[in-house]
Amino acid sequence: MKKRELILISILTVIIAIMDITGIPSAFFINIHIADIEPFYFTLMVNFLIIGIIAFLFIKCLCPEWRLGFTANGLTDGFKRYGIIGVITAVIGFVAFYVGLKPFDRQPSVAKVLVEGVIYYIGVAIIEELYVRGLLLNIIERIFYKKKNSVLIAVVLSSAIFGVGHIFGTLGQPLLTIISKVIWTIGMGMFFGMIYKKTDNLWLPIIIHFLINVCALPYCFSSVSGYADFTLYIIMPVYILLGTYSLIELKRNGE
Repeated sequence: MKKRELILISILTVIIAIMDITGIPSAFFINIHIADIEPFYFTLMVNFLIIGIIAFLFIKCLCPEWRLGFTANGLTDGFKRYGIIGVITAVIGFVAFYVGLKPFDRQPSVAKVLVEGVIYYIGVAIIEELYVRGLLLNIIERIFYKKKNSVLIAVVLSSAIFGVGHIFGTLGQPLLTIISKVIWTIGMGMFFGMIYKKTDNLWLPIIIHFLINVCALPYCFSSVSGYADFTLYIIMPVYILLGTYSLIELKRNGE
């Protein structure tokens, strides 16, 4: 383990996390208005591009030996093993949001649906998996490399941080909603971390992350921004089961 490389990657992870949470620097100069699309989506998407460029140059120039998993190896086999679970989870999520948001009170443009409901989530999946799984998880694993269950520790801790990080998006909502969001995000992170370490492929969690996120598409057709109790009752058990399943998978091979 190279200490210098670990320190540099840790610095990069913190930088990306701050940029992702705050929207800086795009928040200072991006204010695009197109159709009925909320301007902040363009701000965040431009920030995703900036983050991607910074991460690429940083790793290429300073940590060229750091392996993220952007490869085709393991992708097909990973889909065969875990893809169906990801798709089922996404479908259940879509149904939960759809039923919880009815009746719908918006008629969005096609552009709004495509940008807010699809394109934006491509960026979310890539950037979050880049720094939570590709960077943070691997950092934790290397810190605990002497322990037999270093992978399990890394997946659990990175998932917990991933869950807590989503508190910022739920501020102002009921306490039950905030707690539920953190718990289900931890379960989601456990699944993404597990399939990442099982396949050594970062594209797989990115794709499944996108499929799960895009299930929030019904929000484009509603003025509601929170979560209905019915939605929480469906999603919470699903992600608790998903997290439990991921733990069992990791322990199966002593990871």
